Amino acid sequence: MSPYDDEHTRVAGRTFAAQPPVRGGGFARSWWGRAWLRALEDAALDGAAVKAGRRLARAGGVGATTVRPGRVTAVVREPGGAAHRADVLVPVLSEEKWARFLDLAVEEAGHMAALFDRELPPHLIEDAAVSGIELLPGLGELEPACDCGTWDHCGHTAALCHQVARLLDDDPLLLLLLRGRERDVLLTELQVRSTAPRAEVTPPGPEGVDAAQAWAAGDILPPLPELPGLPRTPGTPPSFDTGAAAPPAIDPVALGHLAGRTAVEAYRLLAEILRGDPQGGSTTTAATAAQDAVRLACEAPVGAVTERLAEGSGRGREGLTAAVRAWRAGGAVALAVLDEERPVEGAALARARLVLDAAWEEGEEPSFDRSGNRWTVAGEGVQLRLDADGRWWPYRAEAGHWIPVSGPDDDPAAALTVARTGTDPEAAPAVAPSGTKSAVDNEF
Repeated sequence: MSPYDDEHTRVAGRTFAAQPPVRGGGFARSWWGRAWLRALEDAALDGAAVKAGRRLARAGGVGATTVRPGRVTAVVREPGGAAHRADVLVPVLSEEKWARFLDLAVEEAGHMAALFDRELPPHLIEDAAVSGIELLPGLGELEPACDCGTWDHCGHTAALCHQVARLLDDDPLLLLLLRGRERDVLLTELQVRSTAPRAEVTPPGPEGVDAAQAWAAGDILPPLPELPGLPRTPGTPPSFDTGAAAPPAIDPVALGHLAGRTAVEAYRLLAEILRGDPQGGSTTTAATAAQDAVRLACEAPVGAVTERLAEGSGRGREGLTAAVRAWRAGGAVALAVLDEERPVEGAALARARLVLDAAWEEGEEPSFDRSGNRWTVAGEGVQLRLDADGRWWPYRAEAGHWIPVSGPDDDPAAALTVARTGTDPEAAPAVAPSGTKSAVDNEF
């Protein structure tokens, strides 16, 4: 049975009216909308088709859109009047995976509350991915089907994908419908599961066996059980505040913070190994002392620890605040974008100008003042920075400093929209002023 057409495809879908034309800006404001478009860009062999689809969607060429399990459908009309039925297919999840997803959702009250409020909590999506349940489309999972005869993604299916990104911005639970569960059915299943009585736990028997018996039966014993899965949260280090005076040159608060951050890093490495990376991220370049000071400052307690990190990074408090926001947006790469102004010349400059020209309709591109890899919109206090991989990072001016707003985007129009609105959820200040608590960054 095809993963695109199982018993759930008989569930009634939802139809959305055609949207008016879009003038400027990006199609995806939310992280799930941007993930949907990234899946399109990864799947399409012809980048020109993606750009043509974006133009068609911007011009209002996508008609009423129907979303149902495993498929989204619309009639896409070209500027010349020709109309084509476009479909994009997405594999639905198996019953076993939906059961595991429901188990994950009911484990935390916050996940339940968000789903009943018609929201899709990012941490639930991440927890599901760790458990092998991919709700966001992966490489090759957006399968095109268009009556224009193109076997790959064409401008019509690309336009439909851009329209779906807009719909996901407004209602992220459509992602669950595409994967095989209508919203009300899912919420009913959650309600039943959350109120079901818990099974009684049988008291454990005596642990272990006599060592001599185990040795004698060594050749007939069953294989060892699998290693336990990833814990829900990183471990908590013991308190170093013993009440006694600390030895000279030992700061218990700083030592406790360092132990806590080490536990978080160990948790991250274990998660990468369990996701299938045998190196556990060890192939990445080791951070410098200045970079590591920024990483440690992500949850530094206010006081001497923060001041020491600000001094050790060579940035001062205000500079450290900006650096932490950059680190949260993209680690060492984002930190390099914050610190370095590099020249963009020759072919790299030509490619950047082509991308900028394609991001806006003719005459709608903002007026940029360029200095190296930094494009500043005159009079608006917003800026785009181009990294070495051709991605655009949104920045905005705050208190006389350029501050990163969020992570990068391949679409400069989308990045500029984020810079203008400053609505990215990860753009909260990282180092609080003296006398207040610092922001807590949940990295998982």
